[in-house]
This record gives sequence, C-alpha cells and structure tokens, in this order.
Amino acid sequence: MGKGQGTTGRFGTRYGRTPKNKLKKIEAKQKATYTCPHCTYKKVKRVSSGIWLCNKCDVKFAGRAYEI
Repeated sequence: MGKGQGTTGRFGTRYGRTPKNKLKKIEAKQKATYTCPHCTYKKVKRVSSGIWLCNKCDVKFAGRAYEI
C-alpha cells in the first residue's frame, strides 16, 4: 500500500481515481464514531447497513446506511 492511499490502497492501480475517492469517503463515514441520541456519548458504531449500536448504553437503533 502506497503512501496517502488510505483504505483504497488495497485496489492498487485498478478502477481509477474517482470511484476510489468516492469509496474512501463512504468508508470514512461508516467507520467513524458518532454521538448516541439516547445517552449523548460519542460511542456509536455501525453494526451493519443501517444498524447502529451504542457501546455505552447498549441501545441498538436504525439509521442511515453510512451515517446516523
């Protein structure tokens, strides 16, 4: 993986620049930690597409696919 490629470095020279940049933005959103709407702590992680779980209060709720 080259310097500065981030999560899309696994594709190497394939697929072009634009699709890899779009994927990089999406993966950054879905791997980020968000604020819980119930306990207001920044502990919410994505479980699967549209399903989110707070690691502090153990509340599981639905949201958008890549961000709450």
